Amino acid sequence: MKLLSFLMLGTIVAATVSCGKGGKPATSNTDTMTASNPFYAACTLPFHAADFTKIKNEDFKPALEEGMKQQLAEIQKIADNTEAPTFENTLVALEKSGQLLRRVSGVYGLLTSANTNPVLQKLQEEVAPKLAAVNDAMMLNTKLFKRVETIYNQRASLKLDQESNRLVEYYYQKFELAGAKLNDADKETLKNLNKEEATLSAVFTNKLLAAAKSGALVVTDTAQLAGLSAGALASAAVDAKAAKQDGKWLLPLQNTTQQPSLQSLSVRATRQKLFEASWNRASKNDSNDTRATIARIAEIRAKKAKLIGFPNFSTWTLQDQMAKNPEAVETFLNKLIPAATAKAQNEAADIQALIDKQKGGFKLEPWDWDFYSEQVRKAKFDIDESQVKPYFEVFNVLENGVFYAANQLYGLTFKERKDIPVYQKDVRIFEVFDKDSTSIALFYCDYFTRENKTGGAWMDNMVGQSKLLGTKPVIYNVCNFTKPADGQPALISFSDVTTMFHEFGHGLHGIFASQQYPSLSGTATARDFVEFPSQFNEHWAMEPAVFKHYATHYKTGERMPQSLVDKIKKAATFNEGYELTELLAAANLDIQWHKLSAADPKQDVDKYEAEALHRTHLDLPQVPTRYRSSYFLHIWSNGYASGYYAYLWTEMLDDDAYAWFKEHGGMTRENGQRFRDMILSRGNTLDLATMFRDFRGSDPKIEPMLENRGLVPAKK
Repeated sequence: MKLLSFLMLGTIVAATVSCGKGGKPATSNTDTMTASNPFYAACTLPFHAADFTKIKNEDFKPALEEGMKQQLAEIQKIADNTEAPTFENTLVALEKSGQLLRRVSGVYGLLTSANTNPVLQKLQEEVAPKLAAVNDAMMLNTKLFKRVETIYNQRASLKLDQESNRLVEYYYQKFELAGAKLNDADKETLKNLNKEEATLSAVFTNKLLAAAKSGALVVTDTAQLAGLSAGALASAAVDAKAAKQDGKWLLPLQNTTQQPSLQSLSVRATRQKLFEASWNRASKNDSNDTRATIARIAEIRAKKAKLIGFPNFSTWTLQDQMAKNPEAVETFLNKLIPAATAKAQNEAADIQALIDKQKGGFKLEPWDWDFYSEQVRKAKFDIDESQVKPYFEVFNVLENGVFYAANQLYGLTFKERKDIPVYQKDVRIFEVFDKDSTSIALFYCDYFTRENKTGGAWMDNMVGQSKLLGTKPVIYNVCNFTKPADGQPALISFSDVTTMFHEFGHGLHGIFASQQYPSLSGTATARDFVEFPSQFNEHWAMEPAVFKHYATHYKTGERMPQSLVDKIKKAATFNEGYELTELLAAANLDIQWHKLSAADPKQDVDKYEAEALHRTHLDLPQVPTRYRSSYFLHIWSNGYASGYYAYLWTEMLDDDAYAWFKEHGGMTRENGQRFRDMILSRGNTLDLATMFRDFRGSDPKIEPMLENRGLVPAKK
């Protein structure tokens, strides 16, 4: 999931989107918002979905500026209220404020990440510090905080319902952690640091997108691409043509260190070039080099933490997470490191043995791992991706796998809507219906990679659910699967299938949101809880009843043979040492960056990265970190600073929750309804540890995760 840092009021829920009053497109480049602006009033399309036929680049700046102006005025009006502070005139008023900004932010956040352009990129850098300033105008407003503090101190006598009481606690902690108790001089310092960080985060995002684009590997001779399928070659030719490299082949970079093509490329020199293009994409001492930017961001964050009264950014930002402090995170990660690295070293030995058997005459390097591990997989399990992919056509997986599982567990049904405009031709929209046929949400899916799309996969809202605001969720999933050439099927790996189930798990968390207040709605939870529903949903990809429903050959429609299904299951924990180690390396790297204190000097990024990996025993030469510091988008721009560990922490939660399902009859509507009622529909309305404990009947146990990863034998 992507957490968008510019959203106001500290919420994760995205804005209520809108379109122009009377449906007239904007015709002026003025910075003053007029009634012709498509964000002027709420859109009349279903669920207030955006009418992308009417939205132009020049509409965003005046709408954002006016939205910020209105938000500031509303905040100040609440702060200046002469009446005694009450829950209604302070906290409910805050929840209702900023609706124009919510409207435009939902679309702005989507387009700047999934379908950006130079105009929007320039606007991002210009607007980011202004949005940060609006947030500060609320969180550092002394008069406003006094009202919130008064309500907090009176909460025991207010007789509020559970969700309202949670909102009181939420706001008080948010103000406190944001610096509301600082003196005026320190508040000004903090405001300036917040503006600078917001600007640099936008700069980082744009540099990284440009670095990935310019770092793509261009090949002039197909002999250098031996091993790629005909479909992959055709796609590479299309990508090269789009990049004005006619007659050549282009391999675009995904956001992770390792690249999909490394599994297939048989020419070692090409593998090395592709790996190095990925590894060095943002550290070439050119205009796209991000290292100076992130070194300064790390410095700023340490300074901010000191101002608030914490020894480092990690200690500060984990206060409202399940883990509570970096020591708890490190203790958790340290339980995994020995087993993960030992398994990775054994896997490396197996690969080196194969290389030696083939008389390769070289030592295993990171760019060799995927190519040779795939051969080891074939030898051990008699399986390879070319056998598997024909059974996973992306939209068949979506409709007969992802949607089918949601129907079996929760009773949902889906109907495609072709009457609602999309922002790019590959995007599809589905209306979501509950078990009683009530229409409850819209779901957008955008699966194929583009030059102007941020790498990775994520979910977010264009419209957030709120009973108070009368809005239902408009959810989107974005991925970066390779787009096939015209006329070719969109075949994906089983790893990609799992990604689809994962992101739709986030979608379910948003779709089932049933909260009064937008700040507590749906996925607006702690980072180390928000990945729980998504990772839990991955389990259903291999559920037999679901798998046989979608794993059908794209040509013949025949189900995957049971012999091949069995091979996939047997190979499920293959390469887990590598995969877990690269994740642990990234998670620890994140924590190490954010444990720096304000007294520490600005870091040499490459040197500090190497030292941090060595210090945490995660510097295995053949297993690179999943993200280098220089292209670690999660932590420098997407809201996961000191929180990347959340993927592993929530894996512990999801595996333990899945163990509950197995103990209670597996995939049944009754169990699905219980999970929906106790987890998916609760948002952030209850202490998250309590929420999990109520569902599971105990605190989370790490053993199911270790078993699922193949790090310890499974219990019989």
